[in-house]
Amino acid sequence: MIPPDIHAEIMSRLAAAEREHGVRILMAIESGSRAWGFASPNSDFDVRFIYARPADDYLSLDLEDRRDVIEYPIVDDIDLNGWDLRKALRLFWKSNPGFVEWIQSPIKYIENGAFAEEARRLLPRVYSCERGIHHYRSSAKGNYREHLQGERVRLKKYFYVLRPLLAVRWLERYGTAAPIEFASLLHLIDGETALLADIADMLEQKRGAPELGLSVPYPRVNAFIEAELARLDAATPTPDDLRPVLPALNALFLATVRENG
Repeated sequence: MIPPDIHAEIMSRLAAAEREHGVRILMAIESGSRAWGFASPNSDFDVRFIYARPADDYLSLDLEDRRDVIEYPIVDDIDLNGWDLRKALRLFWKSNPGFVEWIQSPIKYIENGAFAEEARRLLPRVYSCERGIHHYRSSAKGNYREHLQGERVRLKKYFYVLRPLLAVRWLERYGTAAPIEFASLLHLIDGETALLADIADMLEQKRGAPELGLSVPYPRVNAFIEAELARLDAATPTPDDLRPVLPALNALFLATVRENG
């Protein structure tokens, strides 16, 4: 899925980030359209990682003043940045959609130690479906209104609307964090043959078109989107009944820091 030369370059840059910043990368994955399954030929490689600093850094008086992200400019279509362990777990505690999708990515570059596996194990306990529905609904609504109203529209934006809408259906049906691969969500519209045919056509075009590829609108897809948005606007998500998870996240933080030495 990732060309061998690009994979080698990504691994080289991740190793350089560790040396430059004196950190250990706990996990590194591909995010965005390549992980979702609808990349264009010229899509960026969206590399995201979680890193840990030396243990003593987390006992410093100026901890709150230190940067907790590592960011690099996009070079040769590789977009690489990461979050500090403490930042990542605080966001996980709040069901941050970025972190939740990172730990589920099917494209993994690095997994050091037990961090990623333990985070995935904790996901059903930590994740808030109520927050997830709010996030995906807002994302779909914003992308639809801003990008899919003209006579010519960007194909990629259809998937930036359809994927979150189907993720909401997953949350409503299964009560667990939605998988990030678009193909894993399509069974949620089984039986809607014409709609599925249009989506298949869009996927074929998207995978063969440049990132800014344009298309005429798909009326059936637009009708589905509008109906789903109207349904969700009228719905009230069921409140979560989550158990306290901060002790488990603290334990994961401490175990990972100790592992880092």
